[in-house]
Amino acid sequence: MTTSVSRREGKKIVVVGSINADLTTRVARHPHPGETLMGTGGTFSAGGKGANQAVAAALLGGDVAMVGAVGADPQAEAALTHLRRSGLDMRAVATTTEPTGLAVITVSASGENTIVVLPGANATVTASYVDQHAELIRGADIVLLQGEIPASGFDRAVELAAGRVVVNLAPVVPVGKQRLLEANPLLANEHEAALVLEQLERPHESDDPHQLARELREAGFQTVVLTLGAAGALVADEQGLTEIPTPKVQPVDTTGAGDAFAGALVTRLSEGDGLVDAARFAARVGAAATLARGAQDSYPAAGEQLPEVENS
Repeated sequence: MTTSVSRREGKKIVVVGSINADLTTRVARHPHPGETLMGTGGTFSAGGKGANQAVAAALLGGDVAMVGAVGADPQAEAALTHLRRSGLDMRAVATTTEPTGLAVITVSASGENTIVVLPGANATVTASYVDQHAELIRGADIVLLQGEIPASGFDRAVELAAGRVVVNLAPVVPVGKQRLLEANPLLANEHEAALVLEQLERPHESDDPHQLARELREAGFQTVVLTLGAAGALVADEQGLTEIPTPKVQPVDTTGAGDAFAGALVTRLSEGDGLVDAARFAARVGAAATLARGAQDSYPAAGEQLPEVENS
């Protein structure tokens, strides 16, 4: 990974979110309930949805600041590795008495993963902590949030934001309804989209992505981006629905690919792209992130060759 990132002219991105150490194991297939399998790996690497998205954006040239927390433990060094290397602003990253957040990731031979997250220091990113960085958040052109911090911290960050709010509520946790509806766009996969509708007390009748996107718009979101894995993505805005193709690749590890998409999306939005064009670029970055192991370890930097969409 590069240690010096060239910044293109763009607007300020502030990511308020989680910072984890990822403990990754690899298995031939995922175990069934009650089953024990032998695996490989067991090493720590940098992760956390907030940190992943911040690093992805910074590597692509975004002007990024991170608001989050880690512990005073050995895992913090692994968790902060790529945040430091990417050159983003880390002045709002605190060291707490809680342990660094931990994600236990199991990756199958097909590249699919399961993840269990232990919040640790991320649980300290509450409203009171976010308030300590109110000036930074108010000064951001884009504030990017996920679901791995307390709801009070999420809600307060949205309250403070004077610029555009982008939300990837993953995992889908209870947050303030009106705060959530300020997302522009809401970024979600199909499963998360259905859970968001349920949280808004709008039961959905279909798992069809097009219908989910329409229902999210009807629920009050100004714009929506649904990520559909190998099927690409779907943008819903005032122009209707736009399908976003993704390059056809053979994935090695899908861990953090959605976060790479999110980081790429906000970087292009910060540079003035419209949502559809930003999503087209983000789909290519997300595909690139599946071609190597790990989350932040796999993210491309600005200027690197990205997979192309066939017949584009």
